[in-house]
Amino acid sequence: MKDIIEELERRRAEARLGGGIKRIEAQHKRGKLTARERIELLLDDDSFEEFDMYVEHRCVEFGMQDKKIPGDGVVTGWGTINGRVTYVIAKDFTVFGGSLSQAHAAKMTKIQDMALKNRAPVIGIFDAGGARIQEGVDALGGYGEVFTRNVMASGVIPQISVIMGPCAGGDVYSPAMTDFIFMVRDTSYMFVTGPDVVKTVTNETVTAEELGGAIVHTSKSSIADNSYENDVEALLQMRRLMDFLPSSNLSGVPELPTLDSADRVEKSLDTIIPDNPNKPYDIKELITKVADEGDFFEIQEAFAKNIVIGFARMEGRTIGIVANQPMVLAGVLDSDASRKAARFVRYCDCFDIPIVTFVDVPGFLPGTKQEYGGLIKHGAKLLFAFTEATVPKITVITRKAYGGAYDVMSSKHIRGDVNYAWPTAEIAVMGAKGAAEILYRSELDDQEKLDARIKDYESRFANPFVAAERGYIDEVILPRNTRVRICRALNMLRNKTLENPWKKHDNIPL
Repeated sequence: MKDIIEELERRRAEARLGGGIKRIEAQHKRGKLTARERIELLLDDDSFEEFDMYVEHRCVEFGMQDKKIPGDGVVTGWGTINGRVTYVIAKDFTVFGGSLSQAHAAKMTKIQDMALKNRAPVIGIFDAGGARIQEGVDALGGYGEVFTRNVMASGVIPQISVIMGPCAGGDVYSPAMTDFIFMVRDTSYMFVTGPDVVKTVTNETVTAEELGGAIVHTSKSSIADNSYENDVEALLQMRRLMDFLPSSNLSGVPELPTLDSADRVEKSLDTIIPDNPNKPYDIKELITKVADEGDFFEIQEAFAKNIVIGFARMEGRTIGIVANQPMVLAGVLDSDASRKAARFVRYCDCFDIPIVTFVDVPGFLPGTKQEYGGLIKHGAKLLFAFTEATVPKITVITRKAYGGAYDVMSSKHIRGDVNYAWPTAEIAVMGAKGAAEILYRSELDDQEKLDARIKDYESRFANPFVAAERGYIDEVILPRNTRVRICRALNMLRNKTLENPWKKHDNIPL
């Protein structure tokens, strides 16, 4: 028996070394942790149960029969994050550069199947070089199996991807189908084809950072949802994020203890709106003053900054927040902002996360660039997403709600459940000046008359009361009571039931 135990320990030690001491040291020199070090940081202490530690590839081409390392470039298993079961897939760059073989893919799909069967989240940590060339179509087939499970799990369990090294080919397509992607600045890259191939095919000279670094994907392509300074910060933020997310689409949102009273009145909100209607204010100040303990996990912070999305809690329960940001482009809706918010709204709806929307929007961004870029279809995505969502939806109009953007931002007309307005709200087809200039074109040469017309329009429509008179606004509330009213509305809607007509699936304007 002693010999058997010693053999077991020898095999475990060999597998845990991955590609060996030299490659581990090289990983550390790049400022990166190893796969197992990352898992140790991500999961609760001593909670990780590793599966398939001894798996090896079965390839005999190109001399691969003489190059076998236990684990085959990926560490898989499960553990807990703050006590909740979470499945983990972590690519090991020290073994064949983390490249995917048929056996490697089988380890991944086993974990994906277990996560789906047991209705628990799966987190993928990617640091890999794509398909293992020596295996040819077997590797490609393995990727296809992984992709299929990404699609089947979508909307059923949370799927999170953390990019912690260079990723190309199939190792970017799998993350692209997960719910959220996070990157590490300066050490992680994502691209379909690398700089060398780009140079050969298009004659473009570009660095890995310029082609697919964290700055590119968080601020330009919108592929990544956030980026962090190093592996440690990224993994700690993943632990924080998981506390906001349900385990599955049937589990309900997590509920954490809070000392923040639902009856808390925030008097400073009474003065957050500037007297000048054209002067901006920071919508994030409103969000943090309303949320439990000011805790807000923002998503896609660096992209389409004219709209803010993310997770918060009210009375300990997770909510999703969508808010126009007056500090950027006056909070106008454009193609990027619409796409960003639409995907987030659909995510919340998938997992029964109530949505709170703060509205201060002067309309859609005009111009040829927007129109040529498909603003109509992109704006329709947000309209579609809010309309189809069946979760509790609470809307607070703080200032401007003009034109079609009023309808799109979770208005009563597209099945908003509870719609509040502050006394500073202005709900109209457009601003008073533009409206007066259209309605009274014949008086454009008489500034005094025109000013009077603008004032008349303001007094009639630059307020929330016309909409309230028609029942489109449920109540005009004091800003200081916003948290109180949202908490009460969320409690009232906790048992909301709404079903859309049966369909195989909808046809959102992609």
